[in-house]
Amino acid sequence: MSITSFELKTYLDSLLRTNEIADYCPNGLQVEGSSRVQKIVTGVTASQALIDAAIAKGADTLLVHHGYFWKGESQPIVGMKKRRIASLLANDINLFAYHLPLDVHAELGNNRQLGELIGASDITAATNAKPSGVVMHGKLESEHTTASLQQKLSEVLKRSVLAEGDSSAPISTVAWCTGGGQNFIEQAAELGVDAFVTGEVSEQTIHTAREMGIVFFAAGHHATERYGVKALGEHLHSHFDIDVEFIDIDNPA
Repeated sequence: MSITSFELKTYLDSLLRTNEIADYCPNGLQVEGSSRVQKIVTGVTASQALIDAAIAKGADTLLVHHGYFWKGESQPIVGMKKRRIASLLANDINLFAYHLPLDVHAELGNNRQLGELIGASDITAATNAKPSGVVMHGKLESEHTTASLQQKLSEVLKRSVLAEGDSSAPISTVAWCTGGGQNFIEQAAELGVDAFVTGEVSEQTIHTAREMGIVFFAAGHHATERYGVKALGEHLHSHFDIDVEFIDIDNPA
């Protein structure tokens, strides 16, 4: 089964509401390749390793969360950027990338997928953070302590997790923002939840957690953002009956 790259672009742009969400990069088709789409590889970041894996799999399309052309980055296509784009063009591979639209999608997004992975219920988008869905919150299926939730996060995400807070503190409600969402900790605390989970940590995050009385977890940027693009690929496989394969390029960050 195959579709055109235009059909795929039109469908994804509509599904992920790209025209409604301001972002730091272009969302959608970033590098044009084959006009026919038969094999899609999905992954978190369009690194050279993922491109090489897509080439080895015979893919004509690469769908990622972290693509290219970020606001403020150097514009010349030289060095690493040249090598990546040259590989895509030489192998006629489309590059589709969706950043914030994939983070916030109500069903397939990174935040929704992480909430389900950690066993949260009553998952709701926070109204005090924009765009809607960039922070979500909910109830845990059972009460945890800081130590037990840290262990659970480590197990489901398959990596070590930093925790800041009383190890015996009871946690039954939690907010989260995948990736580099540590700056949303104040909005999370304002929700009145017991804990906040994100990917990264900054020096000031720890002070904020202590002073606002919220338990904080940094569970890895890559680790918390595997699941949106994977879910999106599975959705495309079901919707179009097209070959889709998720490839995880390990990243400890």
